[in-house]
This record gives sequence, structure tokens and C-alpha cells, in this order.
Amino acid sequence: MAVAATSGTQMTVIKPCVSSSPKNFMSSRASFRIDDQNASWKRLASSSRIASEKPSLQSLTVRPAKSVKFVTRAMSAENENKPLPGLPVDLRGKRAFIAGVADDNGYGWAIAKALAAAGAKILVGTWVPALNIFESSLRRGKFDESRILPDGSLMEITKVYPLDAVFDNPEDVPEDVKTNKRYSGSSKWTVQEVAESVKQDFGSIDILVHSLANGPEVSKPLLETSRNGYLAAISASSYSFVSLLKHFVPIMNPGGASISLTYIASERIIPGYGGGMSSAKAALESDTRVLAFEAGRKHKIRVNTISAGPLRSRAAKAIGFIDMMIDYSLENAPLQKELSAEEVGNAAAFLASPLASAITGAIVYVDNGLHAMGVGVDSPIFENLDIPKGKQS
Repeated sequence: MAVAATSGTQMTVIKPCVSSSPKNFMSSRASFRIDDQNASWKRLASSSRIASEKPSLQSLTVRPAKSVKFVTRAMSAENENKPLPGLPVDLRGKRAFIAGVADDNGYGWAIAKALAAAGAKILVGTWVPALNIFESSLRRGKFDESRILPDGSLMEITKVYPLDAVFDNPEDVPEDVKTNKRYSGSSKWTVQEVAESVKQDFGSIDILVHSLANGPEVSKPLLETSRNGYLAAISASSYSFVSLLKHFVPIMNPGGASISLTYIASERIIPGYGGGMSSAKAALESDTRVLAFEAGRKHKIRVNTISAGPLRSRAAKAIGFIDMMIDYSLENAPLQKELSAEEVGNAAAFLASPLASAITGAIVYVDNGLHAMGVGVDSPIFENLDIPKGKQS
């Protein structure tokens, strides 16, 4: 796969006032009875990002029957120099580049939102053929509901860059790609050129996220995968991370962090996840450890990967059995609930923050604990065992 966006595209957003409905604010909220408002506010302010100034009734939504909802306030420019209580994920003043954002329902988007909610400025790289649709959707407000942050504002994307991470520099691009109409109108989209453009536009970044993968023969069993299909999966899904870090690390500030996304198929057999993709994820995890050493010693950059559980994203649906994997996880994982993209985004924000300053070279599992299971407990073989079944959500 790859990544993209018109070099000169700037996304500016007017922040609307949004109601604090349960749909929009699934996380970062707490309910209190009105008569307990003041005491609860003091307890909440000491353990969250909510500003410690006295609360205003304008920020409350009063339910006729009984409750008031507080929504955590996003960090604002005027408060960015004030210390935050507790142990917040504070990324104010940081700049993040997320490679592989082409829609609003994948892990890349969720990571961008979490980083933005923590105060980081967001730059994205979008696969060139998907660029026009992505930018058009942003302009037309198609993603506005998905862009809502915990404080009710919209996530701002400071700049979108075209990116095809399969190609390191212009000399690598074959003629048939250069003349492909899906690439017409875009320029400077190889990894080297994008890194140079980011340096020219912003000078440096602090966070690099690799959220892209592609296996042209992913639906084929490994025994039926061609050499070209196998190597294409490795190139787009694992070497692209090496290339991105290689070209971006010179403009990353010391203490920065790089994060990629992997999958349990790297270490366990997942029938149906073929085409060399399991090999690509295994390579990505091995490279994470080596890159953590090299980037840590030379540049003081941390390198980690998140092993995420199955998500009903557009990209995952291309594999063809994502619904089955989600059902399997619901039945067999220690936590019987469907994984949300937001949970992976939150883990990425933590790994990118100073709170994870000693974590590098790690595979962090965000999959409701499925990786820890040695058997599928939904098998009829275990029907006579007293296996606890929780309420699924």
C-alpha cells in the first residue's frame, strides 16, 4: 500500500459548539448528581485533565430526572504553560506524522485523534490514489462527526501529504506508476521527498506513526503465494517502516517516539491471513527491536509496535473474514467485548508520551487479552468445563 496527500494542502477548521451527547462523548466523562456537584468536581479535577478553575453551569447538561455530565476539557493555547494535575498524557508542543490515514474508521485515524486530544499537532500521509477522496471528504465535512474530540472541538489536521511508502525516492518509481492517472496531479510523494517536505514546512517532528500495510495476495494461502506477492507484502507492510524511520529520524527531536501496528498472525497461525502478510508482520516486530536499539543509541528515539486485535475497518474487510475474527475474539478473549479503534489510539498516545519514556523495543498487545490464550474456549471439547462467561458488550 502507500500513503498520500497534496503537498500544499492545508486543513483549517472552525471549531463548532457540539452538544455533549453520549454518542459523541463515549469516553472521558463522569456522571454526578447535582447535589454532589462541588465535591465531585474537586475529586475529578485532582485526577484528570479537567481544569481546576471553578466549573461553570454553562458546561453542564442537566437531565430533567437526575444527572449532570462533565466532559473533560481539551487543552487550549492559553493553558498550555500551566501544569496539569496527576499523570496526564500531555503532548502539547509536539508534532506527529501519521503515515497511512485514508479514511476515518481505521487505527491510523484513531491514533491521530488520540494524539490531537493530548495536544499534538497532526500531519498525515495519505496514499496517493486515495488522496482526492480523502481531502474532498475532509472539505465537505464528511468526517466531522468522526473528528469530534473529548472537549467538543474538531480534530485539526495541520497538513496532508501525498505518500506512497513503497517507493523510497523518485529513482525507485517505475514508469508505469509515474504515468498512472491515479498519481497525476500529485508530486513529491516518495518517502524521501515527504520527509524533506515536512522538514521544509515544519523543521522537525516528535512522533512518527506507521499505520499502513498491503498484501496483494492476502487472500491466498502461503503455499499458493507468488514470490512477487510475498515480496510486495514485505515491502509495503514492513520495510516501509524501516524506510520511514530512516528518512524521518534525522528530523525527529531527541526523546521522540515511533510506533507501528502489527497483528498476532506474526506469531500464531491465523488461517486466511495469507499472501505473506504473517511473514511481513513477523518482520515488522523483529525490525522494531533492532530499530529500537539503533534509533535509541544514535538519536534517542523510542520504537515500539502495537499488536492490535481485529477491527471492522474498510481495510480489514478486504481480507474477507474480519467478522469471523471479531466473533472469535468475543468468544475467546479474556475481555469479552469488541475492541474499539479508540482503545488502540489511547495506547499509542501513551507510548508517544513522556509517561512511556523507558519503553522501547516492545510489542504492546491491545486485543482484549486474546494473545494470551492457548486454546479457543468456545470449542465443543471444553463444553463440560466450568469456563466463566462474562456479559459481552
